[in-house]
Amino acid sequence: MTDSWPVAATALVAFVPEAEEVVGRWRADLDPSAAAGMPAHVTVLFPWLPVDRLTDAELGTLGEIVASVPSFDVALTEFGRFPRTLWLAPRPADPFVRLTLDVERRWPETPAYAGRFPSIVPHLSIGDAVDPDTLGHVVADVAPRLPIEGRVSELTLMVRAEDGSWDLHSRYPLG
Repeated sequence: MTDSWPVAATALVAFVPEAEEVVGRWRADLDPSAAAGMPAHVTVLFPWLPVDRLTDAELGTLGEIVASVPSFDVALTEFGRFPRTLWLAPRPADPFVRLTLDVERRWPETPAYAGRFPSIVPHLSIGDAVDPDTLGHVVADVAPRLPIEGRVSELTLMVRAEDGSWDLHSRYPLG
């Protein structure tokens, strides 16, 4: 979630607090969203609805969708790379994909990453807007500490403020 995205955007994310101890210092330096206040997370849908569409009805529907997916254990097991991102792969990935598809079905006007990418690849970014091939030192530090294990029990709605910072809007428990 780089600075090329608009302010007043929203993001549906699953926080992975267990990852902060392992990758937090790297994210602080290498991921602009971390510097803007976004904790370690796996994105479910970004951007989602514009802030002016966050009505009680829309948020209630979101809560129902999220509650239909059971809480689950997750392990960040291996590295992945996009052209400008170094990330960790969550296993299982299916619950994240299911949440993304369920939300997209209800709000088809909000495809993941505005439809910029052909497939859904759940991931926890370590470095974003960087050349991942230059981050061997990060991989060397993090790899011996994998897997990172946690439990996903809620989805969080974050809102990007005018100053570019991320603020927590609301939380939705998984079933």
